[in-house]
Amino acid sequence: MIFGHISTLAKDAPILHKVLVKGLNYLAKTDLAALAAGKHEIEGKDIYVAVNEYETQPREVRRAEAHVEYLDIQYIISGRELIAYSLLSPDNEVLSDELTAKDVIFYKTVRQETDLVMTEGMYAIFFPWDVHRPNCALNEPGKVKKAVVKIKMSLLK
Repeated sequence: MIFGHISTLAKDAPILHKVLVKGLNYLAKTDLAALAAGKHEIEGKDIYVAVNEYETQPREVRRAEAHVEYLDIQYIISGRELIAYSLLSPDNEVLSDELTAKDVIFYKTVRQETDLVMTEGMYAIFFPWDVHRPNCALNEPGKVKKAVVKIKMSLLK
């Protein structure tokens, strides 16, 4: 997992993989506030962004998830939320395996979650070995607009 703020992208870019920089540059240079909710292709199915608008929910109703084929760059356009993060572990109890259909597996239990407080301009990059529980309320529910850039893991090779 990589955690940062878009304002430091110029300093971060030289040490990041070029495909991650491509996704982060898209976030930095696009008028995301004007971008409609939904899926938008950046490079076909290899790199795309999903824009979502929602109200955060209590942590206990959100599901922990992981992906295999794609990594996530989760970026807060407006609002704030908590994302719980933990490492993938064989001890995690699977709630629903939707990897074949949707590239997502949900977990009923995870070990040692760490809370990431996400505010406007912050991003978190989650790899397949990172379990994350997004869209959690920070103290109380609030409205969030978020962009999630999905990048095929095969592009990092």
